[in-house]
Amino acid sequence: DVYKRQHTTHHRPEMGVTFQIGSGQHLANASGLKVICDFRTNDVALKGQGAPLVPIGDQLFFGGYDFCLNLGGIANISFDTKGERKAYDIGLANMILNHITRKNGLDYDKGGTLARSGVVNTNLLQNLNHLEFYRLPYPKSIGYEWFVKKVIPLVDAVDDKMENLLCTGVHHICEQVAVQVRAQSSKTENSLLVTGGGALNDYLIETLQQKLGGHTKVVVPKTQLIEFKEALVFALMGVLRIEGKINVLKSVTGAVRDSSSGVVFLPA
Repeated sequence: DVYKRQHTTHHRPEMGVTFQIGSGQHLANASGLKVICDFRTNDVALKGQGAPLVPIGDQLFFGGYDFCLNLGGIANISFDTKGERKAYDIGLANMILNHITRKNGLDYDKGGTLARSGVVNTNLLQNLNHLEFYRLPYPKSIGYEWFVKKVIPLVDAVDDKMENLLCTGVHHICEQVAVQVRAQSSKTENSLLVTGGGALNDYLIETLQQKLGGHTKVVVPKTQLIEFKEALVFALMGVLRIEGKINVLKSVTGAVRDSSSGVVFLPA
């Protein structure tokens, strides 16, 4: 079987709309294998956010950590509280950093070296920290269209060195993560598992540990898990879907009920 994570191109759950590119039927026909994909649509139809989806894997695979933080294009977090898994998008992560580097002809800032050499632009940092999304209650999620509309204009309006913009982006990401970890923590000592591409950004991880202080230990796993955790979880979701078991949690998406989501395509 093939368990396919699709790329989301349009995500407006408040309008009951989410769209991912890639045809499950074409892949099934080409591979001769059963394909399970489109894990978001059913949850959105159940009045959920359709995201985040990874928390079911966080709960089953990585429940020994107090918090699971994924630093992909967007930063999202999951954790257990009062017997339920909670999760939501915190805000920006690699999306803002990659936008800055690509405007300057680079794919990305390897290890955060450029960001480390810069200084924080306080005006931009304040503008980013005051984005309305950060004041919304969870469950909540954002997509690329929000980034284009709300964030790019703020960044592109600033006349500053790339290094300073990257440094500011890193501090913004880490400040918002630290706010949420402190708000959700009920213990004096916590562990925070960090995966996603942002976990490979040494400067970001160091800054995050500084913002969190000594009460939360930032744990960066082996590179294999950083790079393939999401694929591992989507494979789990596919197995759960085939078995008719819950793979999307209402406690994290805000849907009216838990669901076994995903569309199954058989080769024609």
